Amino acid sequence: MKVVILKDAAEVAAYGAEIFKKQLLKKPDSVLGLATGSTPVALYNELIKLNQRGDISFKQVKSFNLDEYLGLEGDHPQSYRYFMNDKLFNHVDIDKAQTQVPPGNAEDPVAACQVYEQAISDAGGIDIQLLGIGRNGHIGFNEPSSSLASRTRVKTLTKATIDDNARFFAEGEYQPHLSITMGIGTILESKKVVLLATGESKAEAIKATVEGPLTAACPASALQMHKDAVLIIDEAAASELSDPEFFKHIEQENQKLEDKLAR
Repeated sequence: MKVVILKDAAEVAAYGAEIFKKQLLKKPDSVLGLATGSTPVALYNELIKLNQRGDISFKQVKSFNLDEYLGLEGDHPQSYRYFMNDKLFNHVDIDKAQTQVPPGNAEDPVAACQVYEQAISDAGGIDIQLLGIGRNGHIGFNEPSSSLASRTRVKTLTKATIDDNARFFAEGEYQPHLSITMGIGTILESKKVVLLATGESKAEAIKATVEGPLTAACPASALQMHKDAVLIIDEAAASELSDPEFFKHIEQENQKLEDKLAR
């Protein structure tokens, strides 16, 4: 697990965008795993700028989103399909027919989960998976106690997650308590994982992810088993780590090596 500690959220977004840029330049037909939430938006803004400048293209890209609320149509303002269109897809040269979000309006959600898993497999697997992290360590909607081998499935949201997301819904508006989410096992099959976290509210979850035991109590701790996971965090999110300077030193040495190899 590579941990990169940067000054603030802007630096986190720029660093993450550079990883996606390199991926698309290396493999224009990459399969991207995408995430919603406030943290990825800054990264998406960076990718939009790169695309509009002509530095990268999404024309050959396929994408799969982590999760979706169960019970919302794709045009609902709080659906994750709507979010992705609004925050990224509408602003880049991607073919929306090649973008997939779990179907929140599926008549048979269980069958839809199996179809989603198969679609990822048929696409050749996810090349790079973007993640955020919840205060309780959840990734996607894999809440604490989720199986570390889980696949795409219907999940009940915890009260903490419902409360965290309530700010996005108007008072009295229907707020789903169920979701469809990629499983932890599905996420771990991605060739590369990039997790972004900013702010002091994520500090305990980051500490548990990096330094804690491998446990379903902190679903993100499963990333300890991934061969190519990068955690990009700001100073505030790193504030509970036992030795942040260790990770900063390692990153400095890595950058020196990369610069040397690039010459």
